[in-house]
Amino acid sequence: MLLCLCMVWRKSKKKETQKELVMSFFEKNSNRDIPHKEVVDWSRGRWKRKTGEVFRDPERAIRTLYEEGRLTKVAKGVYRYDPKMAQGKRQENFSKTQKDKILERDGNRCVVCGNGKKEGVELHVDHIRPRSRGGKATIGNGQTLCASHNSLKKDLGQTETGKKMFVKLYNVSKEKGNIKLQKFCLDVFEVYKKHNINGHISWEK
Repeated sequence: MLLCLCMVWRKSKKKETQKELVMSFFEKNSNRDIPHKEVVDWSRGRWKRKTGEVFRDPERAIRTLYEEGRLTKVAKGVYRYDPKMAQGKRQENFSKTQKDKILERDGNRCVVCGNGKKEGVELHVDHIRPRSRGGKATIGNGQTLCASHNSLKKDLGQTETGKKMFVKLYNVSKEKGNIKLQKFCLDVFEVYKKHNINGHISWEK
């Protein structure tokens, strides 16, 4: 009888994921700037001892925790876990109810390409204005993106600098009455709009 209970307990016990393992290291070393390599080496060794398996991509787990707002990137390859800051960041994540409402509002399709689960694509609920730029977890600041367009948006952070430059250039051209330059900037803004890039950066015509 005791043996049966032990077997049931073991089966019901939730297995720790690789991401949870990495997070446990940061929690044990909170408020400390930790080099990327230290986390990777510890995670691989710990996972091997616990499971006998190879932890092939701890870097991905670190990136995911950072993108979720649970870690702060102090410098290139250096991360910190601050419990107070992480709590505030988690509050900026969409709740399940919010995600369901955003997906329903967008017809369960990517707002860029129109593909959805029927086409076999993975859907994400994305902050239109990124959390790193002060974006909040509101339904109005949410949009449905397929995995590829969500990844593309994250990779295009450099284009924000370009758009801000054209916004400034457009404002200067209005002040000086340079119609030709104004038209040029408006054409550039249309390209940003066409590709749904950096829509959170506003400007006034």
